[in-house]
Amino acid sequence: MGDGHSERSDGLSDLHALLERLYPIHRSMTGDGLRETLAVLDDVIPIDITEVQSGTRVGDWTVPPEWKIREAWIEGPGGDRVVDLADSNLHVVANSSAIDASMPLSELEPHLHSIESMPEAIPYRTAYFSDDWGFCLADRTRRRLEDGEYRVYIDADHDETGSLTLGESVIDGRTADEIVLYSHTCHPSLANDNLSGIVVATEAMRRLSELPQQRFGVRLVLGPATIGSITWLAMDPRRHQRVHAGLTLVSLGDTGDLCYKRSFSGDRRIDRVAGRTVAEFGGSTIDYYPFGYDERQFNAPGVRLPFGSLMRSRHGSYPEYHTSADDPDFVSSASLAEAVDAVVKIVQRLQTGRILQGSGTIGEPQLGRRGLYESVQGDAFPKDLHYAVLWVLTYADGEHDIDDVVIDSGLDRGVVERAVGLLSGTDLLVEPG
Repeated sequence: MGDGHSERSDGLSDLHALLERLYPIHRSMTGDGLRETLAVLDDVIPIDITEVQSGTRVGDWTVPPEWKIREAWIEGPGGDRVVDLADSNLHVVANSSAIDASMPLSELEPHLHSIESMPEAIPYRTAYFSDDWGFCLADRTRRRLEDGEYRVYIDADHDETGSLTLGESVIDGRTADEIVLYSHTCHPSLANDNLSGIVVATEAMRRLSELPQQRFGVRLVLGPATIGSITWLAMDPRRHQRVHAGLTLVSLGDTGDLCYKRSFSGDRRIDRVAGRTVAEFGGSTIDYYPFGYDERQFNAPGVRLPFGSLMRSRHGSYPEYHTSADDPDFVSSASLAEAVDAVVKIVQRLQTGRILQGSGTIGEPQLGRRGLYESVQGDAFPKDLHYAVLWVLTYADGEHDIDDVVIDSGLDRGVVERAVGLLSGTDLLVEPG
């Protein structure tokens, strides 16, 4: 597939250009960086903004104060700045408390973060939900620090009257049920994790909005990791019932193969549709595990929504993860474009697949009194058609479609469709609402 800028055509360039435009913005869990990011995306698709007041209780969490940072640096014994937020958004630990102090290197060291195995890279670290502070720097720079007195300055505050910012874009469907896409917005200047997810989600929504109205609405939610999805879920618990399927979109710009992570149950409609689609792109499917990104919140006890996750390389599995090496040059334009194609195809298959919904009879229904047994027995292929009728009735739970029956039964599609046609003329197969 190749990586970097060299393989971009005009269409691919648009995706990468949007990523590069977003890259310099200083994002965190809260603050103006999130608002600026959503304002940029609003140039591509309509974005509605919701501000949730700091201090609001959401599930077992509380929306934190809004972090506002203006300046941060360290001056060495000679007066030179050895670390400066103006040079990299990663230089300050996210959500750091304010400080203006002088201290010896020995006292400063516990507040410094670097990666010995990657001496040129600046790590990304956070101090969410704590009163700590710190700086991140290249290990090469850290090793050159001399003993002496250092001036440490962070001009920041935590505004209790602030808010957490969520962005949403909605494509209305013919029904109230929705397919939900979620991408986290809180990482500063990290291209794969997760500007790639934001860019892919935005472009997928733009393409889907150009299609005729579909059965399900499509909703993109953009918010900080963990606290953002928890807040969105808590805002309107009734929305849980309207989620037909969901996908978190993360780390989609590296050159690894596409990977789909199943929902908690592992057998929801999104799992089957996304798994088959990703396989067509040469990707793989993995089981759910309780670590990662916001799919954890959507699959948590008490929620258990049909939410999977689409990614490439898993979090923490590549050296550039959460470091300054995860820059725009690390992201492949072709990978972004392929991920958009996969998301659009998954959503369209969820929209267009014929979902099988039974009438809710207890046990196997009586075919004879509906004239179905005679119809099946009189067919030229009674065994196959009879099996197909039973397969369709077994799968008529609102979670399966005709493709599931064809694949799992091994029967010819034509026979399955004839069975569906027979059942559709009775009260045993209804059109899902």
